[in-house]
Amino acid sequence: MRLSVIGCGYLGAVHAAAMASIGHHVVGIDIDQRKIDALSRGEAPFFEPGLQEILSEGMASGRLEFTTDIDAADGSAVHFVGVGTPQQQSGHAADLTYVNEAFASLTPHLREGDIVAGKSTVPVGTAATLAPKVSDAGATLVWNPEFLREGWAVQDTIDPDRLVAGVLEGAEGERAADILREVYAPAVAKGTPFIVTDYATAELVKVSANAFLATKISFINAMAEIAEVTGADVTLLADAIGHDVRIGRRFLGAGIGFGGGCLPKDIRAFAARAEELGRGESVNFLREVDAINMRRRDRAVELVIEGLGGSVFGKKIAVLGAAFKPHSDDVRDSPALDVAVRLNGLGAEIVVTDPRAIDNARRLHPQLTYVADRDETLRDADAVVMVTEWDEYRREMAPEHVSTLTDGRVVVDGRNGLDAAAWRAAGWTYYGMGRP
Repeated sequence: MRLSVIGCGYLGAVHAAAMASIGHHVVGIDIDQRKIDALSRGEAPFFEPGLQEILSEGMASGRLEFTTDIDAADGSAVHFVGVGTPQQQSGHAADLTYVNEAFASLTPHLREGDIVAGKSTVPVGTAATLAPKVSDAGATLVWNPEFLREGWAVQDTIDPDRLVAGVLEGAEGERAADILREVYAPAVAKGTPFIVTDYATAELVKVSANAFLATKISFINAMAEIAEVTGADVTLLADAIGHDVRIGRRFLGAGIGFGGGCLPKDIRAFAARAEELGRGESVNFLREVDAINMRRRDRAVELVIEGLGGSVFGKKIAVLGAAFKPHSDDVRDSPALDVAVRLNGLGAEIVVTDPRAIDNARRLHPQLTYVADRDETLRDADAVVMVTEWDEYRREMAPEHVSTLTDGRVVVDGRNGLDAAAWRAAGWTYYGMGRP
């Protein structure tokens, strides 16, 4: 099948390459010339495990191409729209500028019978407003939300845990859903659940999933706040309640909280949309979820100050991590960088390292010092702060080795990923998040 993908950012580039890898002929279209030039050379414009391999394979096979020319969408049977929906500068609602522009550019190129599949994360009700414009061009709109995890996006696209198609009621919607089943044929053949809904439900599936995950993270961080004043250990608490199959252990890792380009903006936009619908009280809890999340960054800074005797001024602090999560170079709303910037503002000498995200972090916060080598970052540090749980720090960094690099003996574990007993046995003062 010939497909077009409108928008070649994180979502679109992965989707285009993944669809080519399962046999489709795909053209990716974006207005950013520099991004398209990199993709056309077969170079992934961001780090995502597995993306470079399927991108190179797709380009070599001839099944994958990239362009800035929207005319290239002509002749595709299915057009995926995966442009960004950032938070509005004037508030918390989603900015649909790019979505509206993408649909306006695409509709003149639609043919009778084409399918347009929206993948952008949008406020509920958006698809219903876009559908008539698509229908006027003789095509049919499907809402097909993405559920990608950064670091596992290629796997999540090729072998998803579920597929959702929001369609119109009746024969037209059934036909659209059948065509999407063909697009995702390998996953469907493996038994991946294919859930057909109306537009509103498909839109809500995405934002409610993100809201639930954010709530689960903030719940355990709220318990960490209680643990800190009672002497309890939140990691043991999470283990204990996680054995309940109704709760589960995943996403119960207390620490400095979530960040990135999805969860923070999506829960804020969801709350803003609920207000517009006159049901703001239904998701008021999301505002507290957001507040708890931000408080944990404050707490990490407090622990560093406490560990260094009440002041960080003039102290060298090694910050391990810049990306918002491991296996990514994404620094959007990164808790790790936020902690580093706050400490820098208090007069500390901050040295940041990260296996993948240094270049992106430097562009965003050039006032910080960045060093690629982990051990050079640690050398002569007065305190060590682990804020992104890369294996290079969590599993492959022995406290005895770090002790040979610095006389400082304060470590703040912002992700509760280090072995507290091992660090204490090596002579370090260990501070965790919600741990005694």
